[in-house]
Amino acid sequence: MLQKENSRSRPRGMQGRRSVISIAAGAGVAAVLAGCAIPERGPAVPMGRTTQASVLGVPNERFFPFSSPALLQDELQAALVRNRRVHGLPADAPLPQMQLLAVSGGGEDGAFGAGLLCGWSDHGTRPVFDVVTGVSTGALTAPFAYLGSGADAQLRSVYTDIGRSEVLVRRAITAALFNDALSDNAPLFRTISRFLNDEILTGIARGYADGRLLLIGTTDLDAQQPVIWNLGAIASSGHPRALDTIRRVLLASSAIPGAFPPTMFDVTLDGVAYQEMHVDGGAFAQAFLYPPSLTAPRRAAMRRGAMVQPAVAYVIRNGRLDPEWSMVRRSTLSIAGRAISTMIASSGYNDVVRMYNTTRNDGIGFNLAFISSDFTKVLPEPFDQDYMRALFDYGYQQARHGYDWVKTPPNH
Repeated sequence: MLQKENSRSRPRGMQGRRSVISIAAGAGVAAVLAGCAIPERGPAVPMGRTTQASVLGVPNERFFPFSSPALLQDELQAALVRNRRVHGLPADAPLPQMQLLAVSGGGEDGAFGAGLLCGWSDHGTRPVFDVVTGVSTGALTAPFAYLGSGADAQLRSVYTDIGRSEVLVRRAITAALFNDALSDNAPLFRTISRFLNDEILTGIARGYADGRLLLIGTTDLDAQQPVIWNLGAIASSGHPRALDTIRRVLLASSAIPGAFPPTMFDVTLDGVAYQEMHVDGGAFAQAFLYPPSLTAPRRAAMRRGAMVQPAVAYVIRNGRLDPEWSMVRRSTLSIAGRAISTMIASSGYNDVVRMYNTTRNDGIGFNLAFISSDFTKVLPEPFDQDYMRALFDYGYQQARHGYDWVKTPPNH
């Protein structure tokens, strides 16, 4: 949940990303200190073999949309078959409207999406989602959104009851040279483990059996590829490490490179052990619904005039979409930090536009929620409880009275 993008006390993204610039500044020094004891790691999966490596030996535990989109398409078709069975529908009967939800990154601003979902429940109109995706803080929200309104108490607690000490421990400044990150996110793993227990695992598996999908994005740094983890298949596998793996996927999805340690996954390939390095899924996309290649058959059917399953998509952007002015100091770190925060903001907006264009091409309804300029509370320090509670209530109150979903991206 650590993809900090939108501070109210500094330019967008500066508070969570400024430390990354410090690492870059020290890179030249680090290069001449080869003898220093940096954390060790196992051998990486050989080039070109990433898609064949496995964590648990579950065939559909994860997907690589750049390399093998057809496998994710097969998974969706299998989910539709299970969904028909649950509804007692014959193979030729139309399916009910598919409900899609994407929850973006945004650090503390994830409280907005959490509040919106809880308020939506109390409004009485929140649907049961057939596909839920999450990245960074959205990865922590996604399991509770997937489980439905019955998990709102846990979702509320995640964003209103925890503080910085339950997310990170700052390391000494020398960590920029001699370690893998400036902060230790072990407290976040303990927090994730406290909320994501055996009962939640069972609920995820039950949803998967009903034909619903829970997908979380990370980035494989070695392979330089996005990875989509199929949490329902993992939960249903019965593997003794299923719960720990899901917890680690959520941790990996929220690991800002340089600011927080990567999550290392032990994998096997041809009986040989390797190790993968995974970080924040936001390195590729701050939110996603599905790869456009996934719905190629749908678009082909639409061109033929055939009937397709009706679908509607909801995108929760845990951040603002308008520019945030700031006078930038004339210094290297200030300029570089402002440039990075600008790229992050631009990337988040482009992700929204991409999802909008994809759904429009696929004949899927589009609905967008984001933090508007009328929320003006300032973030005094990372993961400040008062700020997160205020933002949660902001999202909650809007949804409780019927959220006015935006149908097109602003200025598009």
